[in-house]
Formats: sequence, C-alpha cells, structure tokens
Amino acid sequence: MIDTLRQQFATPLPARIGIAVSGGGDSVALMHLLNDCFSNDPVELMVATVDHGLRAESRQEAEEVAQVAQQLGLRHEILTWDQGPEETGNLQDQARRARYGLLTGWARQNGIPVLALGHTADDQAETVIMRLMRASGVNGLAGIPVRRTQDGVSLLRPLLGLRRKALRDYLRSIGQNWIEDPSNDDESYDRIKTRKALTVLEELGLTVPALATVAQNMGKAQTALGWYAFLSARDMAQIEAGAVVFELRKFRTLPDEISHRLMMQALLWVSGGQYPPRRQPMIEAVAIAQRGGATTLSGCRILSHRDRIWICREAAMVQQESSDPGEVWDQRWRVFAGKLESCEVRPLGSEGLKSCPDWRDQDCPAPVLEVTPSLWRNGALMAAPLAGFANECSAEPINSAEEFFASLLSH
Repeated sequence: MIDTLRQQFATPLPARIGIAVSGGGDSVALMHLLNDCFSNDPVELMVATVDHGLRAESRQEAEEVAQVAQQLGLRHEILTWDQGPEETGNLQDQARRARYGLLTGWARQNGIPVLALGHTADDQAETVIMRLMRASGVNGLAGIPVRRTQDGVSLLRPLLGLRRKALRDYLRSIGQNWIEDPSNDDESYDRIKTRKALTVLEELGLTVPALATVAQNMGKAQTALGWYAFLSARDMAQIEAGAVVFELRKFRTLPDEISHRLMMQALLWVSGGQYPPRRQPMIEAVAIAQRGGATTLSGCRILSHRDRIWICREAAMVQQESSDPGEVWDQRWRVFAGKLESCEVRPLGSEGLKSCPDWRDQDCPAPVLEVTPSLWRNGALMAAPLAGFANECSAEPINSAEEFFASLLSH
C-alpha cells in the first residue's frame, strides 16, 4: 500500500500535505498510511476534520480523530459548519459543498497546496453505478477524478485503486479503531442503496474492479475529448465583455459531445459554478443555441446575435450585486473609478444602457452589456467602461480568456 500511495504524489514533494479525515475507516487508514509513507521525508502532514453538526455525536467523533492525529504527532484542526443546511434542498449535496469549502479554505490559510482525500475503489464503483442510473455521459462515467483543483488547492485521492475492505484489514492489523457513521445503513440515501446493490451485481460479474476500470477508460476518453474541445474553442470562441462567444455556423457543425462540452464549460466559466447542469437541460440548451434561439441556464443567458452565440450572466443573478471600486464585483470583475469619487459598482442594466449613446459601437448585444459592471452615484450613471462610456474608468476581468480555454482541458 505504501508504494501505491507514494506513486500518487508528484515530485518534488510539497512542504505540506493536508489530510481530510472524517473518522471513518477509509480516511483513518489514509492518515496512518501517509504518516508511514512520508516518515523519512521533509513533509509536514496536517489533518482536518469537518464537523457538520448534523448529529449529536459529531463533535465527539471529531475530537476522537484529533486524539488519533496527535498520537501520530500530526497537527489537527476541527472545521465547523456554522451556517448549517438550508431548510430545503439536497442535504447531502449541501453538506458536501460546505465540506469542500471548509477544507480548501483551511488548506489555503495554512499554505497547503495538496489535500489528500480518502475515496476508494468502492466509492468509485458506487459513483459509476449512480451515474449510469442518471444516464450520464463520458464525464459522469469517468467517475471520481484522482486529481482535480478547487479554489486553488489540488485535491488528491491516492486510495482510488484500493478496496475498502483492504483498508479496514490494515487498520485491524495495527490495532486502530474507526468510527462507523450510522448513515451508512440508511437506505434513504441513493449511495447506500447502490452500495448494497453492488453485492448482488458482483454475482453477475459487475464487480468493483470492473467498474473502476470503466471509470479509468472513460477518464482517458474524457481527456481526448477535452483536447478536441480545446482545439475547437481556439478556432471558434472568443471572450467579449465577459461573455463567451461562439461562431454559430461552426458551432452547428461540431459533434454533439464537443458542442455539449463547449457549452457546459462556457456556463461554468461565466457563472463561476463548480458543478455543471444536468445533462438533459444541457442538451436542450445546446439545441436552442444551434437554432439561434435564446434561453437561460445555471445563472447564464444564452442568445444569438449577428451569427454568433453569446453566453453571458443572467440579469437576475447580478441585479443585487454591488461593491466599492477596486473590490471584486460578481466574482468576475474589478472596476477602477479613476478620478471619480463616492461611487458604487452595480450592473449597468437596461436603464443604464440608455445613458450610453455609443453602446452599439461595441458590437455587443444589449443583454450582454446590461450585466456588465458600471459606476453609479446617487442613482446616476457615472461610467460604464464596457459600454462605450468609460469616463476615465476601467473594468478588468478577474479571469483571463486563457483560463477559459485551459478549463476545457481540466474537466
């Protein structure tokens, strides 16, 4: 196991590696194994446990993890989900997003570039089955990636090639206990239903190793398709006024999978979202765009103008956005006020656009310019840098066009 783990980490090794440990068998085994793996290396291992506060025992369990980490001589911190879940919505999804947000925030604060997670081959197999039930495409069937980046932190899953049982056998051999989450027996969760169904499917030959291999094969296909999408984007895509713009004629001629990927990544890049829309709404959005129509999806607006497809922010998503000059606005822009004073950054809007006599010279459709940042004072428009009314002010994007093209290779 140690050799398998060591191969997952690139050289040179970072000065610090973070480990997310819930207290379950997989993550506790990961902590022990990495401690052995890097015992002779100048690498500091730091451990974090997220307390979601969803069960009365969660704090005590987190403190038990802290004790195990301390016994190994590792620094440990408990991260608390203070906000808690919303009353409506998918509880597991909310908890997962909160968990990753807390963990990546902790990693950044502590100068940790790599965060190790305890997902196993069994988790991979369960994910592939669940994605099959949703009729997922190549990206979905590629399952859980070994590596991905979130919020500037590299998330690494070095146990994806190992079975859950092998890790628990290892813990028993060293006399280490672990915590069994009672939700692991709750069949109201799809993952638990899938986990129990796998015991039946294995009798038919649909084993965990076979499903993990499917994910690996789909991952290779995903990489190849990513390159095709990247090259296609280089040929037919531009970034204008914060919008992703495709040539309509060329977009129509793309294979379905490539047009799907370009649209998906454009939506993620414009909205700042981490998770793509479901496949069926995506298929419908691509078809509408190819017909030259208009629609909204994932906080974005898709429209056609002069034989080009534009993907920009949806007006409703920026309506309440405001900031001071120099601060980040809508997570996408930074506006500089120049000599203007006492201004507020807000969306230009349809009324603001009427005060920009030269906006048509920008060769952008009105809905695109209406969601760009502008400067206001006491209800009066003072500057709209992207709509031909700069007034010695400027608006700079947080993310460059090159980052959009690169994103096609990283998903």
